[in-house]
Amino acid sequence: MLEENDDPSSMEDVLRELDKEKIEIVISKVIRRFNKPATIVRGLHDRKDVESITRDLKMKIGTGGTYKDKQIILQGDHRESVKTILLAKGFEEKSIEVL
Repeated sequence: MLEENDDPSSMEDVLRELDKEKIEIVISKVIRRFNKPATIVRGLHDRKDVESITRDLKMKIGTGGTYKDKQIILQGDHRESVKTILLAKGFEEKSIEVL
């Protein structure tokens, strides 16, 4: 039950904030075949819009990539660019870890 000063919209805002805090996004670099670097983004697999996020990252950075095995794989070392784009999308800086 809602009390007098409880507002359902503020409750939704609080729940949305808690969801963002739970997300632990890890951005790392790995060396793939032929000694080529790749950027791996983990921690977004629970989001419904992960395919859209992948598409946006590829388009804004201007590189190839895919969403596969619950992680986003981008060609090249783009760790800082990915972090900047995710921050612009509204993710909390403390939930993003760059390795």
